Amino acid sequence: MQAVLCQPVRAAIATLDSAIHRGLVGAEQLDAVFDALPRRLRVIRKHLDAAAESGAESIMRIILRRLGCRVQSQVKIPDVGRVDFLVDGWLIVECDSEAYHADWEQQKKDHRRDQAAAARGLVTYRPIAEDIFWNADVVVRAVRGLLLTRAVR
Repeated sequence: MQAVLCQPVRAAIATLDSAIHRGLVGAEQLDAVFDALPRRLRVIRKHLDAAAESGAESIMRIILRRLGCRVQSQVKIPDVGRVDFLVDGWLIVECDSEAYHADWEQQKKDHRRDQAAAARGLVTYRPIAEDIFWNADVVVRAVRGLLLTRAVR
């Protein structure tokens, strides 16, 4: 409950997503939390997603939905593998962080997955967690540019 009361909404959603994903909070506990919250904050519950594997993914999902995108989390794509998000059926968004993408071998694997996605006609955008958290305006502009490019076609 304190996570919702004391943090900005985006951070509260990321905190709760993480707790649910890690199995630290169950449905009954969530019921108790949201029953105790002021009515105006209860709407947050419909924005939670147990599939989010990081705070960056939670916040990116919020950004995409606020831009009016249809967002699917943790989608398996043949020849590509599981991606963080498939947006509007054509845009893959992978939220990269130093913890999982600093190694050259991992970067090569990511580039090859992006090539496999391109071969299927999918576009991949890889914002870094640092920008998602601290420079969201840059991320929003990038996504808008991609959406505009698609709309023009």
